[in-house]
Amino acid sequence: MSKTIIGIAGNKQAPGSGEFFGTTTAYTPEGFVHGIHHVGGLPFILPIGKPELAEAYVSQIDKLLLAGGQDVSPQLYHEEPHLLIKETDLERDLFEKALIEAAVAQEKPIFAVCRGMQLLNVVFGGSLYQDLSLFPEWQINHLQIQTQPIFPSHSVTVKENSTLAGLIGTEAMVNSYHHQAIKKLAPGFEAVAHSKDHLIEGIEAVDKPILAVQWHPELSFQANEKDLSLFDYFVNQL
Repeated sequence: MSKTIIGIAGNKQAPGSGEFFGTTTAYTPEGFVHGIHHVGGLPFILPIGKPELAEAYVSQIDKLLLAGGQDVSPQLYHEEPHLLIKETDLERDLFEKALIEAAVAQEKPIFAVCRGMQLLNVVFGGSLYQDLSLFPEWQINHLQIQTQPIFPSHSVTVKENSTLAGLIGTEAMVNSYHHQAIKKLAPGFEAVAHSKDHLIEGIEAVDKPILAVQWHPELSFQANEKDLSLFDYFVNQL
């Protein structure tokens, strides 16, 4: 029986101390690998490359997963960098933009997490708060640095009858590791989950097989059945 091939858009780690000192490393967080394995999928890491390679990469996979990581470059939504923006990687942004466009052209489903959701929104014409201090209703800690990710830190409310509600219910607790967020929602998407301070925590495409969440199910699925259901739905149904 063949397995569903999941292409995970990879990240890169700059040279540092340790065994591979002096060598840049292509990687993805292991939680994505384990989550996909757990529900019967076959993960492949797609290393950052030239955008013209995206079509060929996507042709080799069944579905695309966009992971977390650096801030999305504000160049993609025509803004100057704010004083509080953190590390960006335009090479990664442009490669993943090409992966998204190739997946849509080839009618392949997309699941996105944290930065991945933000990049999706930007690629389809939305914008971001470059830092949560720019969001006027900000009241909740969305960066639980001192709390392990298996422990959810805040609640989300999910729209009834949405795909996401069918997976995790209309109320759920989630972990949270972001200082940016969706500002203007892209055309063709619906915001289906919000935190209590009204930040968008989940989106679904209106007419495409695309689902995205702001939290990190790859860091909590082993302790949280609702987060495991996201992997199961992505790999086996979406």
